[in-house]
Formats: sequence, structure tokens, C-alpha cells
Amino acid sequence: MKYDVATIIQGYAQGYFLMADENDVLGWYGSRDRTLIPLDQRFRYPKSLQRVLNQERFSIAINRNFKAVVAGCANRESTWISPELKQIYWELYQTGWAYSFETWQGDELAGGILGIVIGGAFIGESMFYRIPEGSKVAMVKLVEMLRKKRFVMFDAQMMNPHLERFGAYGVKDDEYMVLLDKALHRSCSLL
Repeated sequence: MKYDVATIIQGYAQGYFLMADENDVLGWYGSRDRTLIPLDQRFRYPKSLQRVLNQERFSIAINRNFKAVVAGCANRESTWISPELKQIYWELYQTGWAYSFETWQGDELAGGILGIVIGGAFIGESMFYRIPEGSKVAMVKLVEMLRKKRFVMFDAQMMNPHLERFGAYGVKDDEYMVLLDKALHRSCSLL
């Protein structure tokens, strides 16, 4: 299946997302239940993380090493980020749609979040860490930035216990599509 940037962005704008199956076959997926990271007072994180934030051990960067973040996100026992999807993310990055929101400790990449920005929607594709707390600090700092830049939503796609600790919540498809439509009518940028 051949994908071009316009088709991919159109798919995401309609509420779908790309994933590879266990045989690395890429396909479009939708969900009746989507997970959002709140951009309001519902966002929360463990007190222990506040201590880490206060220590300012990590610096933040956007797109400093996009390929390393994609590789970090794909580097797990079972991954849905196939070689073809890595190439698609690279093309989306080169055309200004995909971003890596990164934490660094000195010159070492500590963690990051891979996402696609369409209007006022940040669609989180994946996250990873190499240094403990690296991805959690990235999450807090990304939410702060999305708030400041007036994003409508932070789509995390699927719930997991890690995201739940940040106040992530589920929405049904109809509510998701209303929010997505609102987000598509807002012009936001991470940079």
C-alpha cells in the first residue's frame, strides 16, 4: 500500500491512525473509545515527579533528534512501528506534520514523545525513555506547551496505566469527532 502525506493527514483528520500488525503490514485503524490527555486542571502527575521537575535535570527540545525518538519508540519487544511507518513519520516530519518532543540530560537523549500536529490537535503516536523519568518530564512539559499554544486536544489514542496516572480519560467516538473538528479549525504550532 502506498501512502502519500496528503492522504495520511486526511486519514488522521477523519479520526483514524496508522499501525502495523505483527507482520509489519500497515493499516488504518479507528476506535470507538479514544484516550485524551487533559489540557485543563484534570491533568495530574505523581508528587515524586514534581521533585524531578524542580531539580531541572532535563532540558527540553523539539525535533533535535527526530529519528532517534522514532527509533526509541519502536525499540520494544512488540511494536506497531514498522520500517515502513518509520519512513512515513520521517516524511511527515520533513513536511512539518510530525514532531518529536524530547527531554535531554546533557547531550544524552533521555526520552521523548512522537506526535502529529494537525490544527489544534496533538496526536500522540508513542513515547519512550532511556533515562528514568525522561518520558514523564516530556509529558508534563508537552502539556504545558500545548496549553500555552492553545491546542484543543492531546490525543493519546489508547489508554494504559501509565497515561491514567496523568489524568488521561476516555471519550466515545462522537465526542472525539466534535473535539477533532474544533481542533482542525484552529491554527496551532509547536515551534
